[in-house]
Amino acid sequence: MSSPRTSAIKTLPAQTIGYTLRDSRYLNITNRCTLRCEFCPKFNGMWAVQDYQLRLDHEPTLEEIVAAAGNPEDYREIVFCGLGEPTLRLYTLLEAATRLRHRAKRIRLNTDGLANLVYGRDVTPDMEGLIDALSVSLNAQDDETYNTHCRPKLPGAYEAMLDFVKCAREFVPEITLTAIDGLPGVDMAACEKIAQRLRVGFRRRVLDVVG
Repeated sequence: MSSPRTSAIKTLPAQTIGYTLRDSRYLNITNRCTLRCEFCPKFNGMWAVQDYQLRLDHEPTLEEIVAAAGNPEDYREIVFCGLGEPTLRLYTLLEAATRLRHRAKRIRLNTDGLANLVYGRDVTPDMEGLIDALSVSLNAQDDETYNTHCRPKLPGAYEAMLDFVKCAREFVPEITLTAIDGLPGVDMAACEKIAQRLRVGFRRRVLDVVG
């Protein structure tokens, strides 16, 4: 007869590194983040996207990440995403993209755009030839609203994110800024104008709709 402890261990959900939404394959490589967004489900105790449990018991190795991509040619794109900021593992991310590059139709990175601030240098040239598209979380039309909702750990985050986008235009073919409709004080029209001024795309997201 199994002990209560053994039974509990058996019923724990498996760690999810790779997961599929629609025709994209997502890679969940860290739960760490440079932001503490009040709207992020993990800060409300929810670690699931659709039916995938994304809380990691360890940060996956390079080999685990590449294996979790499955057969990249079967998907429209490979996306570095998950409930964390992928660029906090920038060098592992870039090596994984290098290994997947020849098989993937498209590689996209979902990011908060704070990598330059974190690493103290412009990292966007490192993405050239590896990352086809960036989805950058703009989330607000000004610094004050951004800080209210995103609660960055590092000072100067909003301007750093905008500067990251300006730098990345030289090295990543497609960039899209995103903002969440439904957050108090967020002006979607103003957010879209920022994207237009930066000469990048814009996508409206909906509050509490994840994935």
